[in-house]
Amino acid sequence: MRISVSSDMDEPVARLLVEELRRRGHEVRAYGALDPGADPQWAVCSEAAAREVAAGRADQAVVCCWTGTGASIAANKVPGVRAALCPDAYTADGARRWNDANVLAIGLRLTSEAVLKEILDAWFAARPSEDAEDQENVAHVTRMDGHRAGDRTRP
Repeated sequence: MRISVSSDMDEPVARLLVEELRRRGHEVRAYGALDPGADPQWAVCSEAAAREVAAGRADQAVVCCWTGTGASIAANKVPGVRAALCPDAYTADGARRWNDANVLAIGLRLTSEAVLKEILDAWFAARPSEDAEDQENVAHVTRMDGHRAGDRTRP
């Protein structure tokens, strides 16, 4: 799987994230502080990683900042992206299952190595729900993206 990863800081958790994704066999493209010379601002690097997903150049992305909040906000501004801030494995499972999230946001401040691995395990094990109500909610969010981009159809 092709995964874009961004972080506004070159923190041990961010480096471990890249190493762990590669160890799991994923192709990783790094943005922000993880790419020497790139713009490390959370809004800029999170947008760049999210745009890779929206354009189909990445299957998913993981965006990081100190709390994960700013990274998730920036990623969610990109049409076609459904970013979820996941501080634990249960939230990561639900984000993939019920929300068909395609971008994982992680906070660097409180995420330990063990918790990071649990989050990744849950994220990659979960599959989008086949429940009609869950699928309709995701479709509604997708229509909202079109409305935001200037499409005047009902969101």
